[in-house]
Amino acid sequence: MSVMESKVVFIGAGNMAEAIVSGMVAAGFCEPDKIIMTDIRPERLDDLGAQYGVSVSVDNRVVRNAEIVLLAVKPQVLNEVLKGIARDLREETLVISIVAGIPTSKIETLLGGRRRVIRVMPNTPALIGMGASALAAGINATEADLEVTESILGCVGITARVEEKDIDAVTALSGSGPAYVFYLLEAMLAAAERMGLDRKTARQLALQTVEGSARLMADSGEEAADLRAKVTSKGGTTEAAVRSLDKAGVRDAIIQALLAAQKRSIELSQ
Repeated sequence: MSVMESKVVFIGAGNMAEAIVSGMVAAGFCEPDKIIMTDIRPERLDDLGAQYGVSVSVDNRVVRNAEIVLLAVKPQVLNEVLKGIARDLREETLVISIVAGIPTSKIETLLGGRRRVIRVMPNTPALIGMGASALAAGINATEADLEVTESILGCVGITARVEEKDIDAVTALSGSGPAYVFYLLEAMLAAAERMGLDRKTARQLALQTVEGSARLMADSGEEAADLRAKVTSKGGTTEAAVRSLDKAGVRDAIIQALLAAQKRSIELSQ
């Protein structure tokens, strides 16, 4: 990865912005002082500047010198933010958005020109460098824009390119996906408690089981159904558990949950 000399401006300094900045600095994407983070909270900026060595500002007009601007604000304030920076933003600046539910076309329109915009749907494991981010190019974005965005998000996990029409499905799958895993772990630990296992031991075993199973599927290249069949002996304990799950309609409930998340993502983007 080549070191970038020009400024990257993060508008918004929340947890996800911090995760990406931390990954960029650790990976040597660019010198820390070439990154500027803006926010309305001076104390938050002071903390981030001290921790990562990045430049900070409460004034979004610093975008005028940026080669890349990464939007990391809440959806409800995006209109105001974009209107505020439109005049200062250079025509050649790449705009990357991790703002949930906002299509590239809206960002392009609010910035008042043929802006190059890449939309990204990351997820929270990016906080530990294990994120899964989907990238969708706006109508004016180039292959080079996608590649630089992949380099940035690649600092905190894996990336995948998708069509923007598929972002709502990605939101349901990987964007909201960590919550489904935590939901499963909640249930597993509640069952362990009912069975009399102490919480520390149960937590250790459950976490390793989830992480190890994901790694096994990734490393083996096998399908989930095939791996499940391998650990489901006829008449055994796993078969009893899976039969109970099937009887309760858990598989269909999970599918419906993701479809509900996709539907809500579509509603929020309109």
